[in-house]
Amino acid sequence: MIIDGSEFADSERLILDKALVTALQERREALLTALGGDAPVYGVNTGMGRLAGVALDERQQAEHQRNLLIGRAVGGPPWLPPEDVRALLVTRLRDFLQPWSGVSAELVQFLVDRLNDGFTPAVPRGGLGSSGEIIPLSHAFQTFLGIGTVLEDGVETPAAEALAKRGAEPYVLGPKEGASLLQGSPLAVVHAQRGWAEARQLIQLQTLTEAMAIDVLGAPREVFSPVMAGGDDHLRRLLQALTGMVGAGPVRAGVVQAPLSVRVAPRALAHASRVNDELADARRRWGTMPGDSPSFVEGEFLPGTAYHAIDLGLRMDAVTAALVHLGEISVQRMHRLLDERFSGLPPQLTADPGPRAGLVPLHKRAVGELHALRRLATPATLGSIDTSAGQEDVQAFAWAAGEQLRAAATHLFAITACELVTGSQARYLASDGVPALGAAYEWVRSVVPPLDEDRPLGPEIERLAAACRSFSG
Repeated sequence: MIIDGSEFADSERLILDKALVTALQERREALLTALGGDAPVYGVNTGMGRLAGVALDERQQAEHQRNLLIGRAVGGPPWLPPEDVRALLVTRLRDFLQPWSGVSAELVQFLVDRLNDGFTPAVPRGGLGSSGEIIPLSHAFQTFLGIGTVLEDGVETPAAEALAKRGAEPYVLGPKEGASLLQGSPLAVVHAQRGWAEARQLIQLQTLTEAMAIDVLGAPREVFSPVMAGGDDHLRRLLQALTGMVGAGPVRAGVVQAPLSVRVAPRALAHASRVNDELADARRRWGTMPGDSPSFVEGEFLPGTAYHAIDLGLRMDAVTAALVHLGEISVQRMHRLLDERFSGLPPQLTADPGPRAGLVPLHKRAVGELHALRRLATPATLGSIDTSAGQEDVQAFAWAAGEQLRAAATHLFAITACELVTGSQARYLASDGVPALGAAYEWVRSVVPPLDEDRPLGPEIERLAAACRSFSG
């Protein structure tokens, strides 16, 4: 795919457009000209952090950009998964194509080449107590210099060896390029984008499990009337979606109200959808702001604060909390589906209660996932501590909020898979449900067939949780 400065996919082979290369070269020349004066430029002819007041002579400047990437690589495993590392490199590439960057066309081309040849730096995913992301970014980009570690088919390999295998010489940094590689919050941006997509998928799936519960339990439909949403557009859309799925289906005799976990789920889903949209809006705004510090804007070096991605971090924390609440509701709905008093079906959803356990062990799996999920609800963005002798005295920890959001999504995918199987089994033991859900039940059964006798469901739940990530409804 040819990159011409517009948006591009992150999974294709990339080629720089010639006009874009020319534009990069012109920006670079302008930046180098601006660096020719005597004015201090942070991280270029000065130290960084607490040592920003230290002026560097020409010899020190020549070594400084390389040293920036070496001295800050203090992290360790566990490493980011390869797909996240690629997304991190792509995000950095997008940053460098913006007019305020000023890195050389050669560095951009080197980055494109490494994306094309599957170069995967070993990037730590924890222990990152800096005000921005200098620790993971130093690990990521020191590898371009032939220093540090990369992952070759999951095996830790010296970066110099990996470059040589690709016929690539280690990159030699020019003025300001080391500092530019370290600035901003591209890891938080990656987590925000991917966490948003995973949360959106889970909201869709949890809407489906809610519809299955309404169907199987024969819940009265009045509480799901869209008119009850008032001015809440998110809630109205959720209620309209549910009405389209379960319609005016049969209500179980004698049921005046469904369990609370069934009745309030649309409100919880609407909230999750709302905060997830807010995360998406923040992520879009992030792409319009200079991420370097200093950024080269209209011929001037202007300091920035894009290393403090608090607007992303706090919203990721909010989405995580919303997913935890969805998990709590999901596990409770499962319990109601397993209880013959609510479902009118055989206890524990087995055709042979007593000799067979049915799906109670599956509910216990979901409870364990929920226990782990709840522990992720503590905000990751709070808890700043002085570093750099007080020069850096606030951290956003947005990357950590992203890690928690992604982990929360994994647990909720497992819970959702458990509830999908429970709803499918309940409908299997009962009469036919509402027609609009027929295809969904068949999709679940294509991965996890109904149980006529007990069997080890662990591998099947893992397959269904994986299938949930690509479910399109």
